Amino acid sequence: MPRFLVGDELGNIKSVGYNPTSQEEIKPVLKTLHDGTITGRNKAIQKLALHAGEKTLLSAAHANGAVSIFSLKEDDQLELVQEWKETRIKSDQSFIGLAASGSSVFSCTTNGALLMSILKDDNSGVSHKLAALPSRLCDWRLSHDRQTFAYGGDEVEVSLWDTERAFDLPSESPPKGPLANGKKRKQSDTLFPGEVWRAKNVPNDFLGLRQPVHNTCLTYLSPSTSASQQHLLAGTLLGDMRRYDTRAGRRPVAVFKGIGKVGGVKTVEKGSSEHETFISDYGSNVYAVDLRSGSILYGYKGLSGTAISLAASATHLASASIDRYMRIHSIVQFPDKVGQHLDKKGTVLERVFMTTIPTVVVWDQEQDTLPVNEDEQEGEDVWKSMKNAIEGDEKA
Repeated sequence: MPRFLVGDELGNIKSVGYNPTSQEEIKPVLKTLHDGTITGRNKAIQKLALHAGEKTLLSAAHANGAVSIFSLKEDDQLELVQEWKETRIKSDQSFIGLAASGSSVFSCTTNGALLMSILKDDNSGVSHKLAALPSRLCDWRLSHDRQTFAYGGDEVEVSLWDTERAFDLPSESPPKGPLANGKKRKQSDTLFPGEVWRAKNVPNDFLGLRQPVHNTCLTYLSPSTSASQQHLLAGTLLGDMRRYDTRAGRRPVAVFKGIGKVGGVKTVEKGSSEHETFISDYGSNVYAVDLRSGSILYGYKGLSGTAISLAASATHLASASIDRYMRIHSIVQFPDKVGQHLDKKGTVLERVFMTTIPTVVVWDQEQDTLPVNEDEQEGEDVWKSMKNAIEGDEKA
């Protein structure tokens, strides 16, 4: 049964479980794991990150600059392990990135305050390492092996950094921008210390005008063992999706125009299949996009609010929207070849009214149980019986 964890504007953390194999009437199971209504919007949940190891640890970044680590118990209760505060964040700024890897928690804010917090083995304390990045950031992501991280923002090109080297640098001030010693230079020409690669803006438009840089979201597309060889996907305020291969150069290897129909691309989430990705825009659209062609294979109907956060499991997609609903969507397998017709499309399976506006949703990383088709199961039973009969004859 897929389960998703949801944070909201009042600081609550809830879980939504969905069992598609139940023979009874299917109803999502909504539970409150952490009640944050006492502090209210002051500690609204802005980001969640889950680490599923020997112990399942859930990290939460709050609107007041606090970062909490909870232990997720088997009885679906959260126990606070540690909490600290990012002192470099201001009231008009927010967390745009949070990631958990082992005993380390990484957080990043819109003003470029990057923090690595390491939990002690006995959970008795936390040590911190600070780093400074450019400001006006919109999204920040950590790679699966934590060797690199990437970010992008308003007039901030997509950039790839070496994690270890980033924290070896002085953190008192952020990297300097395009002006140095009073002389103007191109920001994209020189890499910052610790920076591995930086994108270059697309060519000027047909009028010869520079196209603005505004990366609203990004994600890693596939794991890589090389820090300098990464595949990245970024969404822009213009509604385009830009795919980058750091080995192929600094400009996008593909630009998928007009994917975000209303107001640009809000968020992007990589699916479990190789070419599968999901995006939402600033309207009420959520689409499944084929990365081979950049085409929209299907969209989900019945949405009435902007999906501000997406989370994909192996079998389902969850969306958290400003209309106070958290929705469970079906996922349809992409065709083997580009351009093949889909027999069916993804749908909204269930929607759960959250009473408050959900701000972020993450998958709990538990393996989903795929529903078994009765006809397929019957066929498998026949083949098994035939195989057993053949083996019996051979032994005889």
